[in-house]
Amino acid sequence: MSKLFAPIMILSLALSSQAAAAGDPAKGEKLYNRCSSCHAIIKDGEVLVKGGITGPNLYGVVGRVAGTETDYLNGSARLPVGMFTDDMIRAGQEGLIWTQENIASYSKNPIEFIQVYLDDDTARPNMSVKLKKGSADIAAYLATFGD
Repeated sequence: MSKLFAPIMILSLALSSQAAAAGDPAKGEKLYNRCSSCHAIIKDGEVLVKGGITGPNLYGVVGRVAGTETDYLNGSARLPVGMFTDDMIRAGQEGLIWTQENIASYSKNPIEFIQVYLDDDTARPNMSVKLKKGSADIAAYLATFGD
């Protein structure tokens, strides 16, 4: 039996760390107010979660190519395409897909995330707010909004 104990413990620890990394959508819902000053969650014109209009709509963000959201407001004017920095658009062109893990990492330090992704220490995203806690939970919450 002792030969099975170590592999079972390793598997158990791996699964528990994966679950922890995945985040908790219920906790993320409570923390979403950190994002709502800039972002709303809107599906087909229906506001699911109220929020600001200066950041892109976060409905369906998980699985989306970075820098491609077109339902993006800037002040009171609806723009035909997103108001992303050239660096965020470039990150999308270079293959950045918003996964839960990427959203969580990006939310912790957006500038550093984009600089590392693009291997460019001058790159800048639009977002500069850093979430010290709960980014994985918020990412899990956002994953509940999509088709």
